[in-house]
Amino acid sequence: MSAAAAFPQVTAVVQAVNVLDAGSLLAAFGALGVAVVLFAETGLLIGFFLPGDSLLFTAGLLCAPGTGGAVHLVLPQVLTAAAVGTLAGSQTGYWIGRRGGRALLARSRARRLHEGAARAEEFLARYGHGKAIVLARFVPVVRTVLNPLAGALGVPARTFALWQVAGGLLWTLGLTLAGYALGTSVPNVDRYLLPLVALVVLVSVAPLAVELLRSRRRPQTAPGRPTSPPDA
Repeated sequence: MSAAAAFPQVTAVVQAVNVLDAGSLLAAFGALGVAVVLFAETGLLIGFFLPGDSLLFTAGLLCAPGTGGAVHLVLPQVLTAAAVGTLAGSQTGYWIGRRGGRALLARSRARRLHEGAARAEEFLARYGHGKAIVLARFVPVVRTVLNPLAGALGVPARTFALWQVAGGLLWTLGLTLAGYALGTSVPNVDRYLLPLVALVVLVSVAPLAVELLRSRRRPQTAPGRPTSPPDA
């Protein structure tokens, strides 16, 4: 087949893919799609709308024997693609932030992106660098914005690299293996993919919810102020 004849077919496939639907992405691109989507979501500000959580869980589910029908993925390939995509994407986002992330963010008109930036900055201020970088992995939009924001705010490169690897592996491998485990233990579970994906998104933000509840229960004292009035 000539390149000219193949081009319309490739164009038709790309147009048929719904980038907001994990199943559509996986059916079209397989494990490679996992790497590309996670790279864009964690490294490029334009990727904040991509379905990272549902993509990982669905990919793991489609690796299980007897699921997915015509779409069947290989678990080692998916795990490798997920790890490479998210770790490379996060480092790219950090580098973009060091080179001018604030200016790029200021030019964007996406309201969700600016809300995510505000939450990401709050994460860094409240939890410190390490915990904020790990927790942000589990929060859509925040995981997109925190990486360039960390670079723009001058988070040390070694600190960022260490914690982004820890958080990235926990997020990608954890969600993928959770999908695989469910697919191997429950027959025909892929028939209920939509409600399962919704449940995964809720569970993925549970660590953040727990941490927020804990922080609200802690006594709020302003830094540098005594907890009791000084003696007269």
